[in-house]
Amino acid sequence: MSKKKETAKGIENVEQTLTKTEQFLEHNYKPLLYVLAGAVVLVGIFWLLKLYTNKQNDEALSQMFMAEQYFGQDSLNLALNGDGNNLGFIDIAKEYRSTKSGKLANFYAGACLVHLGQFEDAIGYLNKYKLKDEVLAPQAKGLIGDAKVELGDLAAGIKNYLEAADMADNDFHSPIYLMKAGMLQESQGNYAEALKLYEQIKEKYPESNEGRSIDKYIAIVKLHI
Repeated sequence: MSKKKETAKGIENVEQTLTKTEQFLEHNYKPLLYVLAGAVVLVGIFWLLKLYTNKQNDEALSQMFMAEQYFGQDSLNLALNGDGNNLGFIDIAKEYRSTKSGKLANFYAGACLVHLGQFEDAIGYLNKYKLKDEVLAPQAKGLIGDAKVELGDLAAGIKNYLEAADMADNDFHSPIYLMKAGMLQESQGNYAEALKLYEQIKEKYPESNEGRSIDKYIAIVKLHI
């Protein structure tokens, strides 16, 4: 086949392809238009939601400032319920639940309620705290443990302390929670279980405050085994 014929054949193929494309667009014009319009709407919704979320975050941060100030001053009722001009952690957690500050407010509300002796309510707020913060997440578990113990559920207290120790995995928080769990086991006569926890402190966290005094606790429980 000559080059001219090959060129003509190629042009013919392109024309056929264009004709098929034109026919497809003609037959599917409205559905394609709807799809395009839908995509534009979705993009618009996404950006509106992003702007709204950013605004909510800024508002929540502003409200959190005073609540955290009251928390640091041990003015727990003001921190929880606000002062009339600024919201407290309870309202921040409710009104800004989709923001990071709103989620953080659940932790603070739970911590306040533990200190105020409102243990059931405290557990409810602390269970809502879902942020994977390496410092506060273990503390939330530990506070749930404290509340459970105060409510008389020692087994749940031990469980939460052990989870908190595992989550923290550091020289400061982990030995505190292991010590709490060990002392609860010891108080119930579970000396072998207490010994395991005390020895874990000695082995893994010897330089912690608990680690430096753990030998006497080990010696005492060994007398009962």
